[in-house]
Amino acid sequence: MKQLHFLVMLVVTTVLYSQKPIYNTQNDYVADGYDVVAYFSNEALKGKEEYIFIYEDVRFKFINKENLTTFKMNPGKFIPQYGGWCAYAIALKNKKVGIDPKTFEVRGGKLYLFYNSKLINTHKKWLAKKPKLLIHKANVNWANF
Repeated sequence: MKQLHFLVMLVVTTVLYSQKPIYNTQNDYVADGYDVVAYFSNEALKGKEEYIFIYEDVRFKFINKENLTTFKMNPGKFIPQYGGWCAYAIALKNKKVGIDPKTFEVRGGKLYLFYNSKLINTHKKWLAKKPKLLIHKANVNWANF
């Protein structure tokens, strides 16, 4: 009986931890086709068609060969948190909401993207609250997706 219980737990754990992230692929690309490496230079730059890379079955665009190569060397460093969904919405609403790729923040070496429209700028709301607390909430919520 103990062996069966162990086997069931092993299978469940393997399935849960082997699931791929749920990426936001607006316009068929992560970050709406913006270069995720460029964000770390505090620039929101639209990637080019000639610099596309597929990672974990989703497409990323880059502005040049150097950024593409940098990404390939360490993809985990550059992938947006919460699959590229709005960090504020994940934290406070526990919902996947699209983003404005020009509204972003790099904090603690991690990339966070936000929804922004004429009426609502979730990045400003994020900054008005305690980002560390919001990151913790978002991490907990994201673990349940």
